[in-house]
Amino acid sequence: MFESAKRLTPESWERRAGAPLAVAAVLFLVAYAVPILDRQIGRDWRSACVVADQIVWAMFAIDYLVRVLLAEQRWRYVGRHVPDLAMIALPVLRPLRLLRLVQLLKILNRQATDSLRGRIAAYVAGSAALLVLCAALAVLDAERRAPNANITTIGDALWWALSTVTTVGYGDHYPISTEGRFVAVGLMLAGIALLGVVTASIASWLIDRVKEIEQQSAHATQQDIHELREEIRMLRRALVDSGSVSEGMPPGR
Repeated sequence: MFESAKRLTPESWERRAGAPLAVAAVLFLVAYAVPILDRQIGRDWRSACVVADQIVWAMFAIDYLVRVLLAEQRWRYVGRHVPDLAMIALPVLRPLRLLRLVQLLKILNRQATDSLRGRIAAYVAGSAALLVLCAALAVLDAERRAPNANITTIGDALWWALSTVTTVGYGDHYPISTEGRFVAVGLMLAGIALLGVVTASIASWLIDRVKEIEQQSAHATQQDIHELREEIRMLRRALVDSGSVSEGMPPGR
């Protein structure tokens, strides 16, 4: 047992704990969303959501501490996993607690198809869906408490998040509170990064398609040349057999 513990690394621990932490991230998303979507929720359910939130935070904290302890160079590991540290160190800032959902993206990327293109497609789709949903929930939570707010329903929040992340920005809905504007800034930056990944993915797909077409065209040309040579060889053999030309002599002589 001690030998297996010695062989345990942060990466192997992350593979083992990945699925439970993904479930915990989904639980956190539900606990975060329910009080926002249902303003008439009872005190018991609200308390249950708070307890679930604290349990999830404790699970992520334990997971992070275990990975740091298992790392050979702990300070370097901490420096390379700043988002994981942020998930633990920023629990008091409600919108930033959504960083815990990064674990879902890790699991989604790990369980995607083996091809690089499939990984990128699954990662981008999952990231976009989570980004829009979380931004909508965060801005709705912030704006509901602001006077003269124009984002007061989940529909308004989703429409605002979609138009913002796609850089369209109609301007019919916008945050007016300080917290809501911080959420907007985060969504804008994440949206720009997401669009960059999408653009790069499409460009990579187009380049691969062009290469495939060129390879197919080259293969077809080689096949035509091979068939033409076979036809010439058969024709010469037929001419030799009929006595029109001598074997080893060109047809014109």
